Amino acid sequence: MKKVYSSPDTLFLGHLRNLLENEGIPCTVLRDNLIGTLGGLPPIECWAELWVLDELLYNRASEIIKRSLERDFESNEKKWKCYACGEELEPQFVVCWNCGGLK
Repeated sequence: MKKVYSSPDTLFLGHLRNLLENEGIPCTVLRDNLIGTLGGLPPIECWAELWVLDELLYNRASEIIKRSLERDFESNEKKWKCYACGEELEPQFVVCWNCGGLK
C-alpha cells in the first residue's frame, strides 16, 4: 500500500478514489475522520489520505491524479460543476451555494 495523495477535502478525495477505481486501481481513503483532532495535531496531520493498495499501480494512479488536477487548473476560468450535487457555478466561487461542496 502506498499513499498517492492527501487533502483536507474528503469529497475531492472521494472523487479521486472513484477516478482510480474506474481505471481498475484498487484504493482506499484513510484518516478521513481526524478533523475532530484539529488543534491537538498540526493541521496537515489531520488531512485525509488516498492510498493505492497495489504499489505496482502507484505510477499509473499518480498520472491519473495529475491529469485530473491539470484539467481542474485549466478549467479554472470556466464554470464548474459541484461534485456533490451537480450544480453549475461561476469560476469565482470555491464553495457550492446549493450544498456547500468544495470546488
